[in-house]
Amino acid sequence: MSDISRFEPRRRARRRALQALYQWQVTGQEADEILRQFRAAQDMTGVDEAHFEMLLRGVISGQDGLDNELQPFLDRPLGHVDLMERVVLRIGAFELLNCPDLPVAVVLDECIDLARRFGSEQGHSFVNAVLDKAARQWRGGEAGTG
Repeated sequence: MSDISRFEPRRRARRRALQALYQWQVTGQEADEILRQFRAAQDMTGVDEAHFEMLLRGVISGQDGLDNELQPFLDRPLGHVDLMERVVLRIGAFELLNCPDLPVAVVLDECIDLARRFGSEQGHSFVNAVLDKAARQWRGGEAGTG
């Protein structure tokens, strides 16, 4: 199996999680309700649903902790960061802090791609800078930071 097809289910899970977390930010709905809606209305074909659910539940339940962990790497309060970039940063922080099996380079590349696709014009540069600094502190000398 090629790397592209091997990584695609998780890539799709991140995209769906971004959409679901954006919905949560806007509506304040509970994770269970958002999961039910997504499974009913979204095409979940080829999505790593376990990773999708872990990201959604983990970011929602851990929002305050993730925000506190991210704040030292930001040049402004997280609440002043564009909503889409805020969601991407929380996904990246969650994966860096809770998924040691995921290489730093993969987390950063995926989050930069999400910010490039769905964020503001220079959002991907901001996400890259913040998560790179965070990864250096949280994951220390792991190859792939830099």
